[in-house]
This record gives sequence, structure tokens and C-alpha cells, in this order.
Amino acid sequence: MVRQFILFTVILLTISASIAKANPYDKIRKKMVDKQATDETAALYYNLQKLSKKHILFGHQDATAYGHTWTKGDNRSDVKDVTSSHPAVIGLDFSGLAFAKGERLENEKARLGKLITDTYNRGGVVTMAWHLRNPATEGSFYWEKDPVRGVEQIIPGGVKHDVYKKLLQDIADLAKSLKGKDGKQIPLIFRPFHEFDGDWFWWGKSHCTPQQFTDLWKFTVNYLRDDLKVHTFLYAFSPDCTFNTKAEFLERYPGNDFVDMLGTDNYADMGRDGANYDIAAKKLKIVADVAKSNKKLAAFTETGLESITDSTWFTEKLLPVLRKEKLSLAYVLVWRNASDNPKHFYAPFKGHPAETDFIKFYKNDYILFENELPNLYKIK
Repeated sequence: MVRQFILFTVILLTISASIAKANPYDKIRKKMVDKQATDETAALYYNLQKLSKKHILFGHQDATAYGHTWTKGDNRSDVKDVTSSHPAVIGLDFSGLAFAKGERLENEKARLGKLITDTYNRGGVVTMAWHLRNPATEGSFYWEKDPVRGVEQIIPGGVKHDVYKKLLQDIADLAKSLKGKDGKQIPLIFRPFHEFDGDWFWWGKSHCTPQQFTDLWKFTVNYLRDDLKVHTFLYAFSPDCTFNTKAEFLERYPGNDFVDMLGTDNYADMGRDGANYDIAAKKLKIVADVAKSNKKLAAFTETGLESITDSTWFTEKLLPVLRKEKLSLAYVLVWRNASDNPKHFYAPFKGHPAETDFIKFYKNDYILFENELPNLYKIK
């Protein structure tokens, strides 16, 4: 009888081990917002978490869409011009889809689709912001240009709720159409309603209650995931840098069931007048600690020094902040290089005084660019 029990136990363990081996993604999905996430999306979550223990990915907004003084380039970025590699993370934006119709909508889907697909095919990561024009007016995303309380109008029960659902439908249509050369749907980090603790956007803290904000966040996730069947998103929660405590950081947190990644956008402490790099590091530690305690990813979702007026900013300012507290951060992303404004740039271009320092930053073992990435879309 004992031998039979032992044999039965061995068989059960063998079967369990076989199932676990056959489905390595299931364990990861249990930690994620989307329990039906594609294997590639689960693998991205897993690999970003794994890499963050020893490395951080470098990102740049709109890196391959345009750059300093140029608007179109085949497989080009200012970062690649300087280092020979694209950034590991490329930021893009769903904003151009909003309220677009007909040919204009299809053109924007095609533009974003190519940028996203090219990045995925090279092995890079895409994070999507959403500078959404106020659905209550179809005006601006900036409050000062369009001071209308939009959040209360687009949450369930609001007079513009159906308008908002259509905006999400357009995002879902694009997301589900994106496939790489491997035939797989492409994972994206979706970062809606960023910098919500400030007042400059219509979704900012003075323009809606905490309950209205979390209602909006939860509806957005539920509708995309459950109704529109988008299973390729990691959801990122990223206030600006107005917080100084864990409680302040979590003031409008919608809950662990609705967030995969925690981040912060911080320009104020990283180079503008009154910069304080020790405070910047402290705020990153709050983000990373909260993420760790809640088993979430963490990232430095936006930062940078406009015009890079400090030629050693990357190695002597940014790098020490990233490494000061020995944090686990998935990526750091600097803002865009505008093609039509020669003073609005955050990554060096060829001939800029910060070029040498940026190459040194690129060669640092802690920092990963696109050409140094393992396959992020499979679990090994």
C-alpha cells in the first residue's frame, strides 16, 4: 500500500511538473492585470522584471518617428546616429487616433502600426502614452487651453461616456491588428492619464475627484480587456513628481488588479531650476519600493533635461540617480527630440556637446539599448 501511495505521488508530481513546463506563462499571468494576456505579453512582463535586477533599459520618446531637424528616416533615430543602436524602449502616443475619421484615421493607424511593428521586429519595447484631447469638447489635452471638467463626463453615467468608448474602440482596433514578422500580436505598455497629480491636463487632480479618477481608470482597463478583448497591454500608472511619501504616491491608485507597472515622470528634480537629484532618487525609491511590495514592475516613465545644457548629464546626473538606491527599475525614458524646434530635445544628436558623454552612458554595463536586449518576448 505504501509503495502504491509513493508511486501515485510520483505520478502526480511528474504530471504537475509536465504541466508547469508546458505552460511557463501561466504563473506569470497570475500576477498581471490581464489573466488572458498573450504569451508574448506575459514574457515581456517577466523579462522586464528579471532584467531590472541588474540592468535598466534606456528609452526615448518618438525616437524613430522623427528627430532633431529631421522628420522622416528609414530605420533612423538620433540615438542610433550617436551610439549605433536604437533605444531599447521607444515611446509613442495614441493621441493621433482621437476623433480622427476616414482616411486620416487609417493613415494614423498605419503610421503608428509601422513604428510599433518595426520596433517589435527588432526586439525593442514600445510604451504608449495618451495625450487625449478633452472628449467633452474635442479641444486640447491642456487644461489652460480647454478648462472643462471632462472626467466626470466620460465615466460610466456621464453624458460623453459613449464618446469615450469609441475612442477606446479605435485603440483596440489598432492594438489587435498589430502583428510582428513572427505572426504574433505585439505587446504594448499602455500609460494613460499620466502626470495626473498635476493640474496641467484635464484629468489632473484639481479637475476630478479621486473616486472619479479611479472609476475612469478601472473602466478603461475593464473595457479594453473584457469587452474589446485586448490582451496585449501592460498597464502603467505614472503620476508626476509632486509626491513625497508612499501615501501621496498612492492617493489615486486604482488597485493592484488594474496596474502592472508603477512609475513617475520627473523633470523638476532632474534638471530644471531647483533640481535636486537626491530628492529625485528618493522619489524613485518610493516608486520601486511600492512596486516591489505589490509585486509590480517599476520604471522611470519620463524624465530629461531640455536641450541637454549639461554635457555630462547622462553619466553624472541621470546615472547616479538611477543607481543611488540600488533600485529595480525596468526602464528610464527621456522625452522627444522635436523636428520643428531646435531647442526642444532630450537625447543627443550627432555633433551635440553631450555626444561623448552619451556614448559613455551607452557603454555602461548597467544600461541596455536595443542591440543588447535578449529576446523579451519568450520565457527561457
